[in-house]
Amino acid sequence: MQLASTLTCPVCGHRATETMSIDSCQFFYECVNCNKLIQPKTGDCCVFCSSGPVPCPPIQRHSSCCSGAA
Repeated sequence: MQLASTLTCPVCGHRATETMSIDSCQFFYECVNCNKLIQPKTGDCCVFCSSGPVPCPPIQRHSSCCSGAA
């Protein structure tokens, strides 16, 4: 399982490598460059699934994903 993913801010394009939790999703992420609060795109469970190349661990395990914010 891959736990690191590089998030790309959809507002300013800044990239930051972050470590994902193995048992929960991250619903919000604040860009360290522009300070905008990033949320998942419609249909995605978390910011890693929306703004990164690696899906969150629950999705990697092919299990149901989160029902709320982490």
